[in-house]
Amino acid sequence: MRRTSNRTEPRLLAVAGTLLGALVASGCAAMPDSGGITKVELSQGSADKNLQARIYPVAPGKGAKPRELLTGFLDAVTADEGYETARKYLTETAAAGWKPEAGIQVLSSTTILPGPEITDADTVVSTTVRGQLVANVDEKHSYQLVAGQANNVSSEFTFVREKGGEWRIDKLPSGVIMNETNFRNSFRQVERFFYTAPDPSGVVSGSAGQEVLVADPIYLRRRIDPLTSAARALVDGPSTWLSPVVRTAFPSGAKVDKVTIDDSRVAHVQLGGADVSEPMACRRMASQLFYTLADQGKGQVERLELKGLRGACTASRTDVPATGPGALAGPTPATQYYQRADGSLVATDEGRPGDPVRGILGKPQSNSKPPLGTIAVSRDGSQAAAISDDGHQVYSVPLSGGAVTLGDPVLTSPAKPGDKEDGFASPSWDGHGDLWVVDRNQQGQRVVMVRGNKTYTVPVEGLTGQTVQALKISSDGVRVALVVKTPGLAIRSLMFGLVVHGGTPQAPTVKITGLRRAAPTLTDVASVSWGETDQLLVLGKEADRTQQLYFISTDGSQSTDTQLQSAESMTTVAASESRGDSLTQAPPVLAMAEVKQPDGKPSEFKAYRLVNNQWREAPLIDKPRLFFYAG
Repeated sequence: MRRTSNRTEPRLLAVAGTLLGALVASGCAAMPDSGGITKVELSQGSADKNLQARIYPVAPGKGAKPRELLTGFLDAVTADEGYETARKYLTETAAAGWKPEAGIQVLSSTTILPGPEITDADTVVSTTVRGQLVANVDEKHSYQLVAGQANNVSSEFTFVREKGGEWRIDKLPSGVIMNETNFRNSFRQVERFFYTAPDPSGVVSGSAGQEVLVADPIYLRRRIDPLTSAARALVDGPSTWLSPVVRTAFPSGAKVDKVTIDDSRVAHVQLGGADVSEPMACRRMASQLFYTLADQGKGQVERLELKGLRGACTASRTDVPATGPGALAGPTPATQYYQRADGSLVATDEGRPGDPVRGILGKPQSNSKPPLGTIAVSRDGSQAAAISDDGHQVYSVPLSGGAVTLGDPVLTSPAKPGDKEDGFASPSWDGHGDLWVVDRNQQGQRVVMVRGNKTYTVPVEGLTGQTVQALKISSDGVRVALVVKTPGLAIRSLMFGLVVHGGTPQAPTVKITGLRRAAPTLTDVASVSWGETDQLLVLGKEADRTQQLYFISTDGSQSTDTQLQSAESMTTVAASESRGDSLTQAPPVLAMAEVKQPDGKPSEFKAYRLVNNQWREAPLIDKPRLFFYAG
């Protein structure tokens, strides 16, 4: 599932084969007929080539000078998971007061500044470590990028000469300082899973009130009992960022003693400080643990057994499909996607052109109907949102035989005639049946949620003069990706936000809060789609570079450092969070490309599927314009 590393420059997915532009020109490539993207761990991919050999901590040498001690200390905090060796570089007082668990400053590099020459008479000296701050990892192991370019930080270390003449560090910053390379060698991304918090304004009916597990990415040490570390981090609760929209089944005071795995791939978790004799509560805890541990890769966990002070229960993927990650993403197996050509909406599955959907949208457009532009199908496939070609109206249309007309629009924008850039954009469905749309009307730009036949303006907290140009809501409905534009600049950047519901079913309230910037080097984001429970597939480019595809985690960290080729002709991309019966197998990535024709002829549109890391032209009916998954 996960494709991220801790690198802050956008890193690109690997693809063997030719550029998409070459595929567009030739219209074919030799590729398999089926398959998907498998989970890529940093330790499994080509990124491993950039990992250094493991560093073993070395205690301070006799007679070591402050600069030498500081170098050894910085190496020891990288290599020594328990920090026992690192504390040997400190005075007794400093060792007692130092709190390495307070967090990590990740620097692009660490430079020890030269200091004055040390004489035999010196008893106290100071040395400074300087670098550009890339990210912070807090005490809950959550990684957060630092916005901006000028983030130079300096940290001072004070040394004293102790009795016996040996130098030791007496004053140092709280937490740990680590350069990006060492951080990458020592830590890996892990996903914990928490349940979505209830929506007090929602009506519990079908998927509308269904809770699902949401990924909360963190960074943990690579080499020290990773399963037990992940389980303990889960029981400690969600990250500060995600906590407003999730909850945990673990009671306060619960502690994980140990995680072991037997030869049958059953994970055994002993939980201290908690009674798990109530069956439902036990199963909810076991489900959180199962998905957290099963996500560690290598397929080593098939089932989980949880034991507490009293009681026990088990969990596996088949036990809790309704609450599993991505359970609301769409049909299972998620091989079904949609295309629109000649005015008809067609449902397509693997390897065949497909059939028109039921109702008015499955019929060719006639002159009597308003021309339609973007279409989005609800996660359960029962409804579609259609934006008029001029961007002025939004229709919500049932995909049933009884839908013989578009009906009245659910939204109308006062945008100027002929100006699509001021109209509605990016319709997107969450898994609870709510429709999300951006109204780009410059006289009143807003985000709108449509629930049933009612509309609600959604305030976006934290925007500093920027405007939302597009969005994509996650299937769980608690996270949203926003493409925002900076006034006066041709920059379309990416942010993540949280969706917080309140009020009552009769008077709902909703807002987007907790904005965090992602992929700060991207200056032109063209298309976004949720492709994992914690990752976004992004089509965009950096300044003065060509357009590429990126996988970006909700914590802002980037994908593995091998390259997925794309082309300037690519216009949209689509992926799916749904995984069917597999924790690792993903449906193919979809892409739409516009092929310019010579002599002023109309452009041609081609669709591609990324299968087994290769682009393959998809079987389509005539004149395709849209190619997408539900949501």
